Amino acid sequence: MEPKTTGFIGGGRVTRIFLKAWKNRQIMPEKVVVFDINAETLAKLKNEFPSIETATDIKEAAKQNVVFIALHPPVIMETLDQISGVITNDSIVISLAPKISIEKIMSKLGTKNIGRLIPNATSYINKGYNPLTIAAGCAAETKSAIMELLNPLGHTFEVAEPKLEAYAILSAMLPTYFWFQWAELQKLGPKMGLNEEETAWSLRESLISAVEIMYDSGLKPEEVIDLIPVKPIGASEQQISEIYQTVLPALFDKIKP
Repeated sequence: MEPKTTGFIGGGRVTRIFLKAWKNRQIMPEKVVVFDINAETLAKLKNEFPSIETATDIKEAAKQNVVFIALHPPVIMETLDQISGVITNDSIVISLAPKISIEKIMSKLGTKNIGRLIPNATSYINKGYNPLTIAAGCAAETKSAIMELLNPLGHTFEVAEPKLEAYAILSAMLPTYFWFQWAELQKLGPKMGLNEEETAWSLRESLISAVEIMYDSGLKPEEVIDLIPVKPIGASEQQISEIYQTVLPALFDKIKP
């Protein structure tokens, strides 16, 4: 099966990331229909991606060959009720949210071609790390079509469904734990005599190397940490560690099925 038309129910951030990834690779699906209740959201998407179609009727997006559910978990089940009469045995439905299991989705829809993907923001530049679960009843040919559609986003790989929420915490949300810190460091460079470009490259190259030494050096984490004796924010490390050990497990418990 070769998916020729694609629908998005929800036109927010994640839909924009998908569209940008396809546009970067110049492989936009033959037809893309996006539904959203917010007319301004649809207008912005249409302005950025003129080839897409926008819809104010949810069924227009739901009747495409592949349907992405790009909504937050609390509204997914009621949304599935709205589109259940449009989804056919041949439809492919892929949820982009945590918490709502394939079993729950299947209970509402008339297709076994169901998948769940935890998308990453880095797919915006085709470097996502996107774990995917596909329902057991999905045919091999359909699986191949799904992977072909998703591969431009970056590295898309199949995992057992119970692992998806862990990937949401440790991969999809990971950049949010650090991006704001990097932005603050970017502000400091010019105050210390570097220009904007010098600051950006210093941070970029140092961050890449820091990741590589942590995971590729063969050293234990504590040995890597010990390589630099001066730790300017060392007094706050315990507090930061406590945040990781309390906030993130609590969020995981909240989003798991």
